[in-house]
Parts: sequence; C-alpha cells; structure tokens
Amino acid sequence: MLEKLFKLQENKSNVRNEVVAGITTFLTMAYIIFVNPSMLSSTGMDQGAVFVATCLAAAIGCFIMGFYANYPVALAPGMGLNAFFAFVVVGDMGYSWQVALGAVFLSGVCFVALSLFKIREWIINSIPQALRTGIAAGIGLFLGLIALKNAGIVVANPATLVSMGDITQQSTLFAFVGFFLIIALAHFRVKGGVMIAILAVTLLGLLFGDVEYQGIVSMPPSVAPTFLELDIKGAFEISMISVIFAFLFVDLFDTSGTMIAVADKAKLLDEKGNLPRLNKALLADSGASIAGAAMGTSTTTSYIESISGVAEGGRTGLTAVVVGCMFLLCLFFSPLAGMVPGYATAGALFYVAILMMSGLAKIDWHDITEAAPVVVVTVLMPLTFSIADGIALGFIAYALTKSMTGKFHQLSSSVLVLAILFAVKFAFHF
Repeated sequence: MLEKLFKLQENKSNVRNEVVAGITTFLTMAYIIFVNPSMLSSTGMDQGAVFVATCLAAAIGCFIMGFYANYPVALAPGMGLNAFFAFVVVGDMGYSWQVALGAVFLSGVCFVALSLFKIREWIINSIPQALRTGIAAGIGLFLGLIALKNAGIVVANPATLVSMGDITQQSTLFAFVGFFLIIALAHFRVKGGVMIAILAVTLLGLLFGDVEYQGIVSMPPSVAPTFLELDIKGAFEISMISVIFAFLFVDLFDTSGTMIAVADKAKLLDEKGNLPRLNKALLADSGASIAGAAMGTSTTTSYIESISGVAEGGRTGLTAVVVGCMFLLCLFFSPLAGMVPGYATAGALFYVAILMMSGLAKIDWHDITEAAPVVVVTVLMPLTFSIADGIALGFIAYALTKSMTGKFHQLSSSVLVLAILFAVKFAFHF
C-alpha cells in the first residue's frame, strides 16, 4: 500500500528512511507548537485552542502534501506571519483576531485561485530576486525585534523610541541562555536543538519560581473558542487589502522558495530545474492555510526545516505524513506548551531571524539600484512594525530607483503596477 501511495522504489527510498526523515524534520520544527500559541494568545485568543489549531493545521497540511503532492515537505503555521498577525494586524492596527483570521482565510483562497489559474508563475518570475531576498530579511529583522522585546532587552523610550532594558532581570538572563544554547546546539547539529533549548529555559523558569507547573500530558483542550470564529465579512474592508496581500505574498514566495530548495536537496527537480507537481504542492499549502484559519491559527506554510529530513533520506510524501502524525501526538502535550513563558521562545525567534537574514549575502551590493530597495525593505519592515508597509515601500523604492537611473526597462509590468497601487494606498490612506 505504501509503495503504491508514495512510489518508494521509484524515488530510491524505503519505509525506514522515510520514518527517520519524518521524525528528524519534526524535531527541527517542533518549536512552533510552543511559539505559535504563546504569540497568538497575546491577541486574546484562547491559548489552548490555538495550540490545538496549530497541531491540527500542521497535520492537515502535512497529510495533503504527503498524500496529494507526494513531497517530503512539512507544513505548520509560519514564523513571521504569526508575528504580523498578532503584533501588527491585531496589536497595532486594532483589528480583532476574528477579522485577522478572516484575512488569512481570504489569502488562502486567493492562493488557491493563483495556483489553479497558473498566475503564480507569472508573479514569481516577474518579481526581482533582490526584492524577494529583502522581504525575507526584513521579516527576519522584524522577528528579531519582537524577540528582543519579549526578552526585555529592548524597551520603549519616549526620547529615542527604543533603548536597552534591564538585562540583569532573571527573565532576560534566561532568554540569553536560551539563545546561546540554540546556537551551540545548532553548531553541533543536534536534532531538535531549538525545542531542547525552549524546554531547558522553561525548566529554569520552573526551578526559579517563574513558571507554575501544570503537568505534561492531558487530553487535548477544546478548539471551540477559535473554531470557525473567523470574520470574513470584516476582512473585506478596503484597509485590509494590504494585509491580505501581505499574507498572500509572503506565503507565496516562502512556499515556492522552500519547495525548490527542498526538492533540489532531494534531487527531485527535472532536467530543466523545474519541480514536477508544483501546483499540487502549492494547493496543499493554500488548503492548509484555509483549514488553519477555520480552526484558529495564522497562515500555514511550508518549512525550510524539511531539508533536515531530506538529508536523512526522505524522498517522498511518507516523510510529510510521519511529521503530520507527530503533530497529532503533540495534541496530548498541551499542559507542557502552556507552561512555556515568552522569554523561553525569544531565543528561538532570534535564531530564526538569523536564518532569514542569511540571504542578504546573495545581493549584488555593487549595484546600488539593487541594493537600495533591499535596504529599504529590510530596515523599514521592523521600524514601521509592519510587514505589509515594508513590502509596499520596497516595491515603490525599486520602481523609483530603476526609473531614475535609466533602468526602466528592467522593471516588470507587475512590479510597476504594484508600486503604483501601493503609492495610491499611501496617498489616500487606504
């Protein structure tokens, strides 16, 4: 049955390799079951319900990817977009979490439409690599700022906007411990290093009285507080267009880039460097986002950590199915997830920020018309505290830079159209 479903022999794999690969991938991305509920609960969402929604959305995404697309790519609520959901859409813009879920749902529907009508290829091919790199790096800096804020290292200051907090606080010192433990474990390639560090810092909190023991295992909490609570009608406000676009845009490039990187590592690309069944993989991603929004979590996306499973021999969708099963098992560890304090996840956020900024090395810094828009996106995304505004300003900067330096011919029609639309948005305060 497994051979028929996943074509193991054709992909030069076996059940043992796929199971080991699935467990390895899960261990490298399992931190999301602690980080996501902690982050989204700041919006007023029930933390237990978000925990269940996180596990279920991840499992559904992995099962669709495994059974339908047959790729060793795991999915879960994405880092960066969950921060945008919690701290910008709800925290800064003032929308309810129900409306924010509605925006996630609509972005998933748009993603499905783009995949079905094959508009996705046109968008991806026409957006310059420099902008895509800048967006990823900007999200990394955005996460880094949130990590420093959660750890108490960076605090608000009326005179200088921000300044250093009291780094001698116990919680801040524990956040430092978590971060440097992650770095050490990553250096020595310890599987599940991020999760180990989060649990270690939580244990420190228990020992020093910061964290109240709630148990380890129990029946899963109810998902009812967030299930089908999304407000789709509220997400149709004109001011939410840029939010929906940000959810869609980031997920689109994140998923496409992840799929190509994982497939390349697994030697699954065809002779032209293209990925067979890419549309199926993208439909798995967008379908998981729609399901996740219905249950109560932010955008679900493909995880680059899937490369760790591929390195262990994962070549088929059975790897993703194993990851999905592991997320279902995690449903019974909700008390443990509920004990994890914010400072325990700060190190993980900062570590992810480092990974996301690594792409800046590929930028042609000698071409100012490429470098300048990248810096605009990367710097303004955290400083405006908005992924959507950072993306918009980056497109405008790219169009203006190329137009004013005699390189108008390098502008694709999609970049030019988007830059104009974003300029209109800012001009009329949409």
